[in-house]
Amino acid sequence: MPNPGLTPLASPPGSEESSCHVSMSLPSASQSRLKYVSLGVLVLQTTSLVLTMRYSRTLLGEGPRYLASSAVVSAELLKILTCLLLVFYDHSFSVRALNRVLNEEILNKPMETLKLAIPSGIYTLQNNLLYVALSNLDAATYQVTYQLKILTTALFSVSMLGKRLGLYQWLSLLILMTGIALVQWPTESLGGPSSKPLSAGSQLVGVIAVLIACFSSGFAGVYFEKILKETKQSVWVRNIQLGLFGLVFGLIGVFVYDGERVRESGVFQGYNSLTWTVVALQALGGLVIAAVIKYADNILKGFATSLSIILSTLISYFWLKDFDPTSVFFLGAMLVIAATFLYGYEGKRPAINHSKV
Repeated sequence: MPNPGLTPLASPPGSEESSCHVSMSLPSASQSRLKYVSLGVLVLQTTSLVLTMRYSRTLLGEGPRYLASSAVVSAELLKILTCLLLVFYDHSFSVRALNRVLNEEILNKPMETLKLAIPSGIYTLQNNLLYVALSNLDAATYQVTYQLKILTTALFSVSMLGKRLGLYQWLSLLILMTGIALVQWPTESLGGPSSKPLSAGSQLVGVIAVLIACFSSGFAGVYFEKILKETKQSVWVRNIQLGLFGLVFGLIGVFVYDGERVRESGVFQGYNSLTWTVVALQALGGLVIAAVIKYADNILKGFATSLSIILSTLISYFWLKDFDPTSVFFLGAMLVIAATFLYGYEGKRPAINHSKV
């Protein structure tokens, strides 16, 4: 999710688009140290959400599996509570001030609040699609393919915000598309020797879910950035508005698509510590990123994305055992990593929000 005071990042599902952003200022020495701490934090957050979400959707256990639609609602609720606490803290823990802000900025400005319904609905759809994608794709393929959101965000930024891309950025987008095409190149081997092979149909479902999520991410992120630039409202308040709409849309999704299962076993069926970890990472991950991203330059962000892809590939192969790498996949992944670095090469160009894990 864009913030005028922060350098944007291509982040994982549900973190970027609906996260709460903060801006900090520290002495230059501290910034220098935090620059490298940022690398570890960004890699950890980007990788952990994808892997835990994938693992939670494929783990075989007793009882029913948790509902993805329910997890999305839980994440939205946790995000709202977190942003409320941030606004509360920002106003010196004054209940009166908090109540005044909520009334003035949300209840007394219904048209401004309604503008957030569009991106919020898209974000809710996107978050549900990411569960579908990771239920049908291994983490490595998902991670690489999801970088297509760089392309969609760039195109929407050019068309909706009038931003201009440099030669290296256009070249990087071409390399990006080539790399993702290679990653999706059909192969004979779809699973490791000890894994259950994924069917071509399930892989197609996963790829379609990722592609739709990439387009929705690009449009909603740029739309939200445009709204932020047109108003001076607090980003935390904006996120509360987004979360409220997301909560409503999410609850509609729960009862429309999983109503029968909810009536049988409840909204929180199948929840365990791993499920709550996924919910927390999805809701709070963007906040963690926002606290450090100010100190990360384009090269560092490229390293974070690249290391996340590499880690996801290694863990998918050695731990989850749901991925059998091929030479074509590695070629495509290397092209995607190269495109990520090349896209951030022209640092003086207007920054484009890639999120928005």
